[in-house]
Amino acid sequence: MDWEAGQGHYPYQSAIDAYGNGGFRFADMSHKGSLIGLPSGMYAWDVNDPADITLASLSRVMDAADEVDVLLIGTGPDIAAIPSDIRDAFRERGVIVEAVATGSAVRTYNVLMNEKRAVAAALIAVEKAR
Repeated sequence: MDWEAGQGHYPYQSAIDAYGNGGFRFADMSHKGSLIGLPSGMYAWDVNDPADITLASLSRVMDAADEVDVLLIGTGPDIAAIPSDIRDAFRERGVIVEAVATGSAVRTYNVLMNEKRAVAAALIAVEKAR
């Protein structure tokens, strides 16, 4: 599966070069919509609003919890609270969850990736970069 074949998966974790206009740029590609970045690659994420962030919508991240120390959740243009059941479930697996606006999540994700840290990101797409 690859991104260009429309499968919504790029098989390598990648820094994010840009965000805004409803999507992200990474690995010389453009993606419309929300995105999950994991050690196993980049995946389309069918979440458009913080209210849609659930354990079910984060199941791909939970499945990779053994490979991740930190999960950054980009909640859109503003910070939104993450339900305690999500935080508790990831804490039980040894994963720290940080929820911030998408722009802050992208910047922190890139720094942690550059430091070779075990980081994941679940990012709601935004229209305007901040």
